[in-house]
Amino acid sequence: MQWKCAGFTFDVRRPVVMGILNVTPDSFSDGGQHDAPDAAVAHARLMIQQGAQIIDVGGESTRPGSAEVPIDEELRRTIPVVRALAQQGVCVSIDTRHAAVARAAVEAGAAIVNDVSGFRDPAMVQVARDCDAGLVVMHMKGDPSTMQSHAQYDDVVDEVRDYLDARACQLRAAGIAPERICIDPGPGFGKTPDQSLELMRNIHVLARLGYAVMTAASRKSYVGAAYGIDDPRERDQASATEALMGCEAGATVVRTHNVQATMAALADFRPLAVIALGGNVALVAEPGEEDEAKIAQLNLAISGLCTLPDTQIVDISSFYRSQPAYHDDQDHFINAVALLRTGIAPKELLGYLHSIENSLGRVRTVPNGPRTCDLDIVDYQLYEVATDELTLPHPRALERDFVMKPLMELRPTFTFADGRRATLDAVRYGQAERLGPDGTVADSSAPDQR
Repeated sequence: MQWKCAGFTFDVRRPVVMGILNVTPDSFSDGGQHDAPDAAVAHARLMIQQGAQIIDVGGESTRPGSAEVPIDEELRRTIPVVRALAQQGVCVSIDTRHAAVARAAVEAGAAIVNDVSGFRDPAMVQVARDCDAGLVVMHMKGDPSTMQSHAQYDDVVDEVRDYLDARACQLRAAGIAPERICIDPGPGFGKTPDQSLELMRNIHVLARLGYAVMTAASRKSYVGAAYGIDDPRERDQASATEALMGCEAGATVVRTHNVQATMAALADFRPLAVIALGGNVALVAEPGEEDEAKIAQLNLAISGLCTLPDTQIVDISSFYRSQPAYHDDQDHFINAVALLRTGIAPKELLGYLHSIENSLGRVRTVPNGPRTCDLDIVDYQLYEVATDELTLPHPRALERDFVMKPLMELRPTFTFADGRRATLDAVRYGQAERLGPDGTVADSSAPDQR
């Protein structure tokens, strides 16, 4: 998966770090520290040396209750810094909600427009249409001066997801390529600390939309509340921990004040393993309840995955009912896909999967024949291998409907280690239908292919 930002293209299968450069006198944690252009450029160069790939320049504080800055003043603060950094070959992001500032910054060399108001202003959409910059679309209720009075939600995760999906769809309808879009759930913007924490703990839900996803937890109030740290400047280590957790759950871009601490935390970032699960033999089932028994078998396999060392399940697809592949004379299958973050090496992971299969009665007699449980490694992040024991990415993944549909439910724009994109175009075997919670077919339509 790539995030395309003017002349820069980022492979977001690994975290992309964006350093925060506030050229303001009143930002909530670093106001006044870098408001002189020379000091701002020097700090940006330091963050790049520490590992930042993007510098996000902001000239207006958007802390809760902050007042709007006049356009001329925001331009005065930001454009000289944007121009100086862009001339040095830096990927510069402009953090603004004003179309005049965004346009001037792009003309000065900015490659990203980061809009906390989510491109609600048609003039901002027009700026996006007129350039090829990357776009960060953030969720916020109201504006910074009023947003905390709007922190009411029935379900904060669903409502933020639906809002960001709608905003991204409107940008696409305006002609914006989806590869340019990054979505930001906006923790702390019109949300209580508890709401922000719930949102960031469910960031995998946003990853299912198929866009680059930003985690912008740095020094936020919810981090202070969760870790018991009152001073925003003392929250860097906790913020770095939040960045790592967010990226392992599905975020792809990290916005941070402290690049050094964030890079140190991201050194523990674990590879993503895609595991395909399937089975068509119900060991114990009453007549008419065979599918329920097959699902129970796969749930036992998922429980086995939960016990693996140094491994966390990030997301699990719906269950799918599929036609047999390669060997027709057998019952239909139930399938799913699980995403794992794991520190287990691929060949060792394969051994663990075989152990889970064996514990559930797997018998290997007829190739591609009936089985109680089958666990395949479909992909292991950025790792390719071809041996008699293991080939990665799985050589038949793209031809299997029962793999592609559940995988694309979780990651519509998934990119395999060898650079191939998840797609239904090459599907030939195992036609699959998604099952609802009651076990009946819920949706037979194809996933959105972006």
